[in-house]
Amino acid sequence: MDLRELRRARFAVSVVFALHGAVTGGFASRIPWIQDHVGVGPGGLGLALLAPAMGSILAMPTAGRITHRFGGRAVTRVSIGLWCLALVLPPLAPNLPLLCAALLLYGAVAGVGDVAMNAQGVVAEQRLGRPIMSGLHGMWSVGTLAGGAVGTLAANAGLDARAHLGGAAVVLFLVALAVGPLLLDVRAGEEEAAPPHFVLPSRGVVVIGLVGFCAVFGEAAAQDWCAVYLGQVAGASQAVGAAAYTAFACTMAAGRLCGDAVVRRLGPVATVRGGGALAALGALLVVAARSPVPAATGFMLIGLGIAVVVPLVFAAAGHAGRTPSEGVAGAATVSYASGFVAPSAIGGIASLTGLPASFGLVAVLLLAVALGAGRLAPSAREAPQRTAPTPHRK
Repeated sequence: MDLRELRRARFAVSVVFALHGAVTGGFASRIPWIQDHVGVGPGGLGLALLAPAMGSILAMPTAGRITHRFGGRAVTRVSIGLWCLALVLPPLAPNLPLLCAALLLYGAVAGVGDVAMNAQGVVAEQRLGRPIMSGLHGMWSVGTLAGGAVGTLAANAGLDARAHLGGAAVVLFLVALAVGPLLLDVRAGEEEAAPPHFVLPSRGVVVIGLVGFCAVFGEAAAQDWCAVYLGQVAGASQAVGAAAYTAFACTMAAGRLCGDAVVRRLGPVATVRGGGALAALGALLVVAARSPVPAATGFMLIGLGIAVVVPLVFAAAGHAGRTPSEGVAGAATVSYASGFVAPSAIGGIASLTGLPASFGLVAVLLLAVALGAGRLAPSAREAPQRTAPTPHRK
């Protein structure tokens, strides 16, 4: 494969990451409409919103077997296409049970797509011979912000979510169709044994995934509680709380887009160690803050510090697994388990001792990211794969 084909493949996988993020942001922006349409309270909505995480965690361990059988390009194209189309399901649900079922399927397709596109990114990174995973996840963040912005405009215009998300699904699906052929056609060798239908991660991948678990916990805590913290603890208005969340999201996106250059200069271990320490410092600032500016600054430091951690966790797991898709699937399953733990843990501690104590736990876990950074060191087995590709080789 020549350098031109690799660059096209990198462009294609960047677009796929942005599409995945755009679906996420579009759905999130219309959750209030969906809640009103179904007619459920906060408890019912909370139950429904657990379904996507459950669907993802159940589906991710199967991704290795699916990719082995059909190839990385085919699985990425189909799963991302279905993920775009799945955007139409939640607003069509007329009641809570059907909403939960729709979101379970939505999450399962998202989980397979997440594994497939990250495996594509790992292989592209190996063949290019330089870090690209942070930038790919930066494109996901950009897609999320774009999807959320379009959703905000649609909501302000009073547009029915069925029309908005249906139209968005068609547009995103057409983009996915266009870039799919440019992805890498990664296939298992004929002598390579097929993985089990449901793959449990190896011990090494689990340890790498635990670093991701701590980072995702901090990210989920900041996303879910930033605006609430600004209002209840720092005395900010709802508008200032929303602005603080936007600043957190933008800081994380910027950190990811710039992260590859930092990784090239410092290496993955030093980058994650420094990022974890910066994020932990931000969480401690949140704990101490009693006014909007220091609280918002703390959340921005959390976003900047953890920006590159999950991309580097997936890259390390892709190298550590028997195949990139197996390694990514294992690390993603462990990391995204935070989606179950973080909301209840933060809320439970807050109900007993207050939100500042909850973010004390976040600070401890983010410090664990810094301490566990050594687990992301490239192994000797990876060294040959990190050399630059030979442009004239086919």
